[in-house]
Amino acid sequence: MDNRDIKQFKDVWVFAEQRQGTLTPVVVELLGEGRKLADKLGVKLCALLVGSKVKDLIQTLIYYGADRVYFVDNELLEKYTTDGYSKAVCQAVEKYKPEIIMMGATHIGRDLAPRIASKLNTGLTADCTGLEIDPEDGKLRQTRPAFGGNLMATIICPETRPQMCTVRPGVMDKAIKDTNKTGETIEIEVDISQKDIRTKVLEIVKIKRDMIPLTDADVIVSGGMGIKNAEGFKMLKELADVLGGTLGASRATVDAGWIDKSRQVGQTGTTVRPKLYIACGISGAIQHLAGMQESGMIVAINTNPNAPIFEVADYGIVGDVYEVVPQLIELLKDEVRLDELLSKV
Repeated sequence: MDNRDIKQFKDVWVFAEQRQGTLTPVVVELLGEGRKLADKLGVKLCALLVGSKVKDLIQTLIYYGADRVYFVDNELLEKYTTDGYSKAVCQAVEKYKPEIIMMGATHIGRDLAPRIASKLNTGLTADCTGLEIDPEDGKLRQTRPAFGGNLMATIICPETRPQMCTVRPGVMDKAIKDTNKTGETIEIEVDISQKDIRTKVLEIVKIKRDMIPLTDADVIVSGGMGIKNAEGFKMLKELADVLGGTLGASRATVDAGWIDKSRQVGQTGTTVRPKLYIACGISGAIQHLAGMQESGMIVAINTNPNAPIFEVADYGIVGDVYEVVPQLIELLKDEVRLDELLSKV
């Protein structure tokens, strides 16, 4: 595709990732951020929906802000495959030429986006935590952590289109649903056959999680090196259970092997925005703060009164987590209801 004549490209596209007929939560976040970008550029916000028998999701995408929904409905795309989806998306892009494509930094997004960018011979910025339009030239400024999260890099794609990025779930504000909104729908017929798909999905196995995913939790109780060992997470898990929440962790505890990396909060882990975030024994490294400081209410427990975590905390408790947390657990069990606590956020 000739993608150097950038004037022929316009509109902001959001890849509407769905799994077995259900939109992934990051799509609503992308539509929220995409709306801001589209408005600044004076173009349409569009969603690209790919799958089989997923037309019922079109109206939902419009309600969440899409001015136009492009959709590909093909039985060969019922289950996700890199070959099938990349070919479908590339054909759609080559025909309608969007200026910006946003995808979630999910397992599917991280697999699909680089394949598409390679086929289209354009750039891709992965794991973005910030997006903005340059007021001078209208280019997309894409910000992401670099060098292990020690600095933030802002990247542009000056010569080719579309400008592509994947965005971390939990980073952007979700779009507000408006059931009065209307939009346009365009069906795209793609040239795809079974021989184009080199892999065959034999079975989809769902694994039951023992804890709520970080991006879905209203309450997160996180532990840092101040809990001293892996056993300390059992105590924090009890507090999280009382609050109906889940466990989080600092990078140092993950590196120490105390807890799985899926629990890591921060620039090099998961960015979160729960209603309540309780940091236990976390000093507050800049990488960690960047991943949780947008939480609704932050409670910090640390023995060091000068710990950086207290600078972003709404409430701070200077004390030993092994003395404070058991008391919190008993207090919450006996006297305080979660909805009463969160009503203060």
